[in-house]
Amino acid sequence: MEFPEFRLGSVLATSFTATLTERCGEPVERIPTPGRLADWLAVSGLTVDSCSQAQLDLAKDLREAIHAAATAAALGQPLPERAVRTVNERSARGHAAAVLTPEGARRWQLGSAAVEDALSVIAADAIDILSGERDGRLALCASPTCRAAFFDTSQSRTRKWCEMNTCGNRQKKARYHARRLQGVGE
Repeated sequence: MEFPEFRLGSVLATSFTATLTERCGEPVERIPTPGRLADWLAVSGLTVDSCSQAQLDLAKDLREAIHAAATAAALGQPLPERAVRTVNERSARGHAAAVLTPEGARRWQLGSAAVEDALSVIAADAIDILSGERDGRLALCASPTCRAAFFDTSQSRTRKWCEMNTCGNRQKKARYHARRLQGVGE
């Protein structure tokens, strides 16, 4: 079975929410199976031994909680209570530590190779961005079919697209074709 490629960004929590894209169009699920979640965790530096369907369900619940909270934050609305509770529970239930690499970078070391430990790291990252601990702003993709939450760390904090290579290009092409059609009809 072939799966869609992962959309990996520089922010763990919002990259995790991007495992479901085109939320307002035809949704694309990038972690449809437990094995696929394990693959995503591995490429994100959170390697686990295995993943069950129940753990996949926990992960998707966390993903949706982060997305709901990030969307509310981007819109300047109160964070949904259920989303806050889910993020806090997942953060508290895992065992992981930030470790410093010889190159001076932060890496996460899981207490065990369990999915719950990896989810706690993702939840902790979400808490960092939702609480304002990191320099940047939460925003929503300007694509009407996407509306993904992303963390804008650009200097001007005016980024419009979750990814320029996908949503940005698609919207620019659509505007270009619309202008060409207007020119033909005149």
